[in-house]
Amino acid sequence: MFTLTLFSLLTIIVCYIVMTLASVISKKTITDREKNSPYECGFDPKGSARFPFSLRFFLIAVIFLIFDVEITLLLPLASIFNVTNLFSWLSTGTLFLLILLIGLYYEWAQGALEWSK
Repeated sequence: MFTLTLFSLLTIIVCYIVMTLASVISKKTITDREKNSPYECGFDPKGSARFPFSLRFFLIAVIFLIFDVEITLLLPLASIFNVTNLFSWLSTGTLFLLILLIGLYYEWAQGALEWSK
């Protein structure tokens, strides 16, 4: 027990030292307007490089990722068809698809799937 505590303390101390050293060494002291501006072939920037990100696009992307992960959760249903009984397989698959459809309908009803308003 003592050795575990000692190793944990030693690990925390070493991590703190490494993080402090990295923070001190990586400080940039020289800031220049040209280095902080976006590069456009040697010309002055035409506009700001920090355009506002479309929240609608982000929402659509998150919804896509959620449904993509849910599809990967559906794939094992095909591989367990032979090892389970039919009622268990059908009830699990139907319940999961029903939850997916309710979630899709909710997103549709809230207007999250419409690109422009």
